[in-house]
This record gives sequence, C-alpha cells and structure tokens, in this order.
Amino acid sequence: MKKIALFAKVHDPRCQVVAGELIPWLVARGCEPLVEAHLARHLAWPSGIADEDIPGEADLVVVLGGDGTLISVARLVGDRRVPILGINLGSLGFLTEITVDELYPALEACLAGAYQTTERMMLHVTIERGGQVVAEHRVLNDAVINKGALARIIDLEATVNGHYLTTFKADGLIISSPTGSTGYCLSANGPIIHPSLDCIVITPICPHTLTNRPIVVDRNAEVTLILRSQHEDVYLTLDGQVGVEMKMGDVVRIMKAVSKTRLVTSVNRDFFQVLRAKLKWGER
Repeated sequence: MKKIALFAKVHDPRCQVVAGELIPWLVARGCEPLVEAHLARHLAWPSGIADEDIPGEADLVVVLGGDGTLISVARLVGDRRVPILGINLGSLGFLTEITVDELYPALEACLAGAYQTTERMMLHVTIERGGQVVAEHRVLNDAVINKGALARIIDLEATVNGHYLTTFKADGLIISSPTGSTGYCLSANGPIIHPSLDCIVITPICPHTLTNRPIVVDRNAEVTLILRSQHEDVYLTLDGQVGVEMKMGDVVRIMKAVSKTRLVTSVNRDFFQVLRAKLKWGER
C-alpha cells in the first residue's frame, strides 16, 4: 500500500491534530497521502484532492472521526472495494471500532499487508415519480421514510418481490441493512442483525396497528414502497445524511447493492465486544 487517502471530521480539533501528525508519518514511510480537499484546507496542506477523485487512486482509506463520517466515505468509495480503516476519536463506534491509540499499530499492519477486513452489505435505493427515476443512491445503513413534525401518520404500501406485504399506517418506515440494524432501526425496536449476514430489515416507526412488527427478508428481495397518503411533508432520508422530499404516489425501491463496503477490522475486539460496550450489557 502506497497511496493512503485521509478523510476526517474536519470541524473536530482532535481529528485535525491526529491528521496533522499522521501525514508526515506516512511520508516518512514512503507513502503518498491523498488528503481530502476540505481537510487539506484546514491543515494548510498544499495538495488537497477532491473527494470524488480519491477512490480511484487510493490503496487504503483512513477515516478519522465517528461512524457518521465513515458512512459518508463508504458511499463515496462505492464499488471500488478499497479497504477503509475507521479510527474513532470519541466513544467506541459500531463501525469505527479502532481507537486512536491503536491507529499506528493498525496502519503498520495495513502497510505490511497483515490486516483483516470484513465486507458489509449495502443497499441500492431508487425513487420514482411519474414512472421516471428522480434519484438513485447507495447506502450503508438505512433508508428512512418519515413524516414532518406536525404531520399526521402516513400510509405506505409495501411489497416484497411483487408480493403485497401490508400498508403501514405509521410515523414512518426504516429499511436497513444488517449494519444499520444497530442504528435508527434499533431505536425503533428493530432486531440486532450480525453485520456478516446479508438481509434487509423492515421496521415501522410508531405504527398505528401495534401488531405491525419488524420483519427480516432475504438479501435478494426487492422492497417496494408507495406513498399512498400525504397530509404534509414526507421525506426519504438516506444514511441520515441525504434527504429527498417525497410526493404522493412516489415509489421507493430498495434492494441489495452490487457493491459492498470493506472495513479493516480490529484485532483487539469483535462485534460482540463492541455490542456489549455500546449497549452497556452486563452493567448495573
């Protein structure tokens, strides 16, 4: 590995400090740092690179920040299959499971080729209006349809592989990947799915009918949602970072994406250790 891309939560001073120390460390080891343009400006680094140009050049992507920063980079990397090393500078993350104290040993291992990765399923989301695709996105965590703060509940007709599931009357609906099951989905009483699995989770948000429960469907399923009622604002939110306003009759199609996200895993902890730490299981 010679070309190491560097992304960071630029408004976090801790990330700037770590990034500022990391760049000369990489140069001293014969690596070429590919510093994302916004981060480069904050560090006064002279050769910042536009984020969309980085995935095609990088051998490894280092992300300094939290899970949200890594999720945005995962969408950017897309189908390039470049491994992502997520470093958490705050509390331990579900995705950024490597701490800042482990940064340099983890990087040494990556440069030596002695590292392990895990692949995470992504979702492909399209929005159709009047028979035309108006937006298309790839997400790592989830696609969420929800109503505005003052709106009444909405009606969402749901089908799976063309088979009618139900019409959810609810505040909204979460369609998540296994990775996203520990995000908004978990807050809405969805199941925890091991991230190595390939499946899709459908979780209603505050359903009017209490027997509407979360359901897990096969990885090859196509979930289709049609907005059947709209009293006020309704939005489709992708990974909690990209928003699309919906109109009556809009069709949202969600299926497994062709590409997967490759994450460098920690040698010091596994998913269950992260789960116990984040959810404080076993504590009194």
